[in-house]
Amino acid sequence: MAWGKKKGGRKEPLFGLPAALADLRLTAADRIPGGENKPKKSAKASAKRKSEDAGEEPPPRERKAPAGRSGAKRRSKSRGGFSLGRLVYWGAVLGLWGVIAVIGIVIYVGAHLPPIQSLEIPKRPPTIQIVGIDGSMLAQRGEMAGANIALKDLPPYLPKAFIAIEDRRFYSHFGIDPVGILRALVTNVLHRGVSQGGSTLTQQLAKNLFLTQERTMQRKLQEAELAIWLERKHSKNEILELYLNRVYFGSGAYGVEAAAQKYFGKSAKNVTIAEAAMLAGLVKSPSRLAPNRNPEGAEARAQIVLAAMADAKFITDAQAKASIGHPSYEVKPVGAGTVNYVADWIGEVLDDLVGQIDESIKVETTIDPKLQSVAEAAIIDELAAKSVKFNVSQGALVAMAPDGAVRAMVGGRNYSESQYNRAVTAKRQPGSSFKPFVYLTALEQGLTPDTVRQDAPIEVKGWRPENYTHEYFGAVTLTQALAMSLNTVAIRLGLEVGPKNVVRTAHRLGISSKLEPNASIALGTSEVSMVELVGAYAPFANGGLAVTPHVVTRIRTLSGKLLYMRQPDERNQVIDPRYVGMMNTMMRETLINGTAKKAEIPGWPAAGKTGTSQDYRDAWFIGYTANLVTGVWLGNDDNSPTKKATGGGLPVEVWTRFMRTAHEGVPVAALPNSQASWGLSNLAQAASQVSPPTAPGPAPANNGGYRPPPPTRANVRPEAAAGLDGWLMDRLFGGNR
Repeated sequence: MAWGKKKGGRKEPLFGLPAALADLRLTAADRIPGGENKPKKSAKASAKRKSEDAGEEPPPRERKAPAGRSGAKRRSKSRGGFSLGRLVYWGAVLGLWGVIAVIGIVIYVGAHLPPIQSLEIPKRPPTIQIVGIDGSMLAQRGEMAGANIALKDLPPYLPKAFIAIEDRRFYSHFGIDPVGILRALVTNVLHRGVSQGGSTLTQQLAKNLFLTQERTMQRKLQEAELAIWLERKHSKNEILELYLNRVYFGSGAYGVEAAAQKYFGKSAKNVTIAEAAMLAGLVKSPSRLAPNRNPEGAEARAQIVLAAMADAKFITDAQAKASIGHPSYEVKPVGAGTVNYVADWIGEVLDDLVGQIDESIKVETTIDPKLQSVAEAAIIDELAAKSVKFNVSQGALVAMAPDGAVRAMVGGRNYSESQYNRAVTAKRQPGSSFKPFVYLTALEQGLTPDTVRQDAPIEVKGWRPENYTHEYFGAVTLTQALAMSLNTVAIRLGLEVGPKNVVRTAHRLGISSKLEPNASIALGTSEVSMVELVGAYAPFANGGLAVTPHVVTRIRTLSGKLLYMRQPDERNQVIDPRYVGMMNTMMRETLINGTAKKAEIPGWPAAGKTGTSQDYRDAWFIGYTANLVTGVWLGNDDNSPTKKATGGGLPVEVWTRFMRTAHEGVPVAALPNSQASWGLSNLAQAASQVSPPTAPGPAPANNGGYRPPPPTRANVRPEAAAGLDGWLMDRLFGGNR
């Protein structure tokens, strides 16, 4: 037997389980699904191996057919359907999240608003109208808001002007205007900046009523929510009326009525088409376009509004052309000038008079508008002419009636540059204008106007005060010493009567500032305010009664409810009438022969005292008649020295100019208790005080009044008006000069 090749090799015998599984083979049906997805190459290799194991020839290789066009279409269609579905799906997801985000933002913004059910249209901020003694308007404090005006009372073109330029679709939107917002967005993109806004009138009203002016997205969203709420709660006409009465027009004016009064001097009911267009144009930029500040800009904006009104068919083209260039906006602002110092002073005392203000009020004052104007001109003109020459930058004036009612007050030369009130707030050394309190104390301790004291050098604990002229006149009467403002005599008197007594006298008459009871108090070294110093002179003009400087007489609400009425001061006699007469006689000499010779009011008896502080830092004159007490101060805010500005110079000139005008047409009245009224009652005291003459003196002037001779040089003693007999005859039979 020939040995041939054995197919498959040698087989060993198998027993048991291996023998049972030896012929086990897996077919294609036994394979798990997906097995066909294996690479075809692997399947063919397996088949080939099977064929070889079985001794079969491998089948011929089949040519792979190229993929047809239909298969490609199926795959392409499959991919396209898949992408469109995914796009729809993700679009729906993103839209849902967008809705959720919008709802979340609305909830967040709404959570930071007051509860809608508690929102109310807020009351207009209270205003304070300040009127003069004649009822005319002086100034206004708080937001300048005119009275609410009903829409039906306004000329129809006025509200239409606002609709034309601010919100053409006002009557068709629901508080927010999507069309307007889109239009503004496109315009801003084209202009590459913010050139147009999309806020409706309702949104602007919501902002003005409830929100701040900050430019944030949160505020804009709050504004939109509130606008929708306003539209649901109020009608369109109610919203428009609220808007016109609340919108800001610049220069402190809120509402069309206040703006019309401010810029045109008339009610909003009477404005012309041109004026209505100008008012509507202000809303865009009230501060920049206010006609009293920028008339050219206001006029240019008004022309744009007129064109918009014509385009909206609210007016004809002919009306628009006829209205260009015709608004009359040159109206002097109410309350301008130095009267604002008065308004500020009133604002400081209102809380004490009526407490917290929650509604608009009218304050009736004692200010005389005519005198206020004269006082302002006197201060400003004198400083304009001589401030450089004397190095004086500021001035103040207070004029009051003898009962303490302030008739005029100027707290500085220019309120717009400085609101510091030098008449009320500032405290300065009064200098020699304080001396009347020293002399009054001396009279109350038994001296008389003819008591003689020495004007000579004096030293007090190393302090050597001198007279202004550095001259000394020897023995002089108190009248002469006060008229010539001799410092050494005032200091001697102050030490004689006691500095503490001088301080008590000043406080009794109305000085409220702290005063140091030392030797220099006689020269006015303790600081006081002008209003209290003028008030302390008032008892000399009214017969010795204490006064309280005041400016407010009544306070009412605009509806007429009385909130405050000033009660008359109690008749508190702080100076004995005898001493009032003596002081008036002495201080009259200041205007006749003394340091205030320039102060003269034709036909009127007047008295007063000048004052100059150390190094010419302050120049004062306080003078009075039976009709008016007026004080003038000039100096510098930084307390720097002037160029020898004295109380007898600029202050007297300002005082004279003011007082002459103030007394025009007023019946002449004598100073109280002056001259003969105190002669007999004081005869005994005077006889013991006046020294007999050492040489024949000049005869008294035959003018019916007492007139002591002017002081002479040192070592020459002036006569006491022809001795005791002459003094007595003058007091008994003299008259007023």
